[in-house]
Amino acid sequence: QVNLVESGGGLVRPGGSTKLSCSFSRVTSDEFSIGWFRQSPGKDREGVSCIGSRGSGAYYLDSVKGRFTISRDDAKNTVELRMDEVKPEDTGVYYCAADVVPFSRLCDLGAASLRGVYGRGIQVTVSS
Repeated sequence: QVNLVESGGGLVRPGGSTKLSCSFSRVTSDEFSIGWFRQSPGKDREGVSCIGSRGSGAYYLDSVKGRFTISRDDAKNTVELRMDEVKPEDTGVYYCAADVVPFSRLCDLGAASLRGVYGRGIQVTVSS
């Protein structure tokens, strides 16, 4: 059973920066794509950014392109999401997710396979 644990987040001022980290275990690095989803108040959960294994590529939601950066370190079993120039609409609960699908499909469809899994989520609030 894959295990994902998120950390970071909290309260951030508009225009500021923060970093989310996802520690994963029981993941065979070559199999799984890992990504970040968010659920904002009144909205469905959406894929923010997802990354494949061994530098195979990354996907970003249009609204975060140029502001967010995803990175992955399989030696340390971590995936990080660097969030710069944050906006109030970035507020939400952010979930780490993993699945044995290409990274673009993970962000498009979610961790929907039998091996897909989400973490518990972590709150990010962008407010002055």
